[in-house]
Amino acid sequence: MELHCRQRIIAFPRRPLVMGIVNVNDDSFCGDGTLDISKALQQAMAMVTAGADIIDVGAESARTNREAIRVDEEIGRLVPFIRAFQETGWPEPLDSHQVWPPLLSINTWRPEVVGEVLRIGGDLLNDIGALPDAKNAISCATHEVALLIMHSVGLPKVAHTHIGYENVMTSLDAFFTEKIALAKSAGLTDSQIIIDPGVDFAKQKEDNLRIFADVGRLHRFGVPVLLPISRKSVIGQVLDLPDPLERDAGTVACLVAGLRQGVQLFRVHNVQAAVQAIQTLAWLDAG
Repeated sequence: MELHCRQRIIAFPRRPLVMGIVNVNDDSFCGDGTLDISKALQQAMAMVTAGADIIDVGAESARTNREAIRVDEEIGRLVPFIRAFQETGWPEPLDSHQVWPPLLSINTWRPEVVGEVLRIGGDLLNDIGALPDAKNAISCATHEVALLIMHSVGLPKVAHTHIGYENVMTSLDAFFTEKIALAKSAGLTDSQIIIDPGVDFAKQKEDNLRIFADVGRLHRFGVPVLLPISRKSVIGQVLDLPDPLERDAGTVACLVAGLRQGVQLFRVHNVQAAVQAIQTLAWLDAG
């Protein structure tokens, strides 16, 4: 299995990739967002130094209790970061397993934004919009960028607490069968597609726990699987921790569950904890 991102090729099996989260906004649910591009780049640098293989930058919070920002405002936040990222001189990699130089993922979903920012740069589009049509897949194919398809129901920025599933894994199977076919019809290949079960997006506690237990089932699609584990609401529900900043231990536990099922990518805030957990488990398995 390979992942093709512009001119880069990542071959699997290999050590899982760690995706660090950078928010160029002022309303991140973890309170770590900033509108200062230099500070956002410093955050990215710290994550890369800690071992991140990918930086995932977003300019709009996914919180449903916040209004969507304007298209031009989102572009105006993303483009300066993308350009600064491309001009950055990175330090030495943490080890020989780290993807080097790091990949840049663009976290957005509106086609008007996607078309503009991918023209500037980025290796991967992290589309939280559930790919309702082929527009974003066409943009990815045009710019030879990989596409991360996240499962959800309905539009982002809208609460979907009423959504329920008889069997969430069966729903994921049907969704990804349809969306992968749509992406391929737009010109992408299997090697340009990643899938994400969308933990906490249009799902309730039991749905999320089922995903963590059965995520290995998604390998049937033959493309890399990303598990978004970081400080999720379901961790707060299980541990009774309303403060997202207190959920890093639970995040590592979810990472271990994904590792044991062969998940290829993990999206996190605390890159150092994730990388060290992966390194430790690799050492234990080798022993």
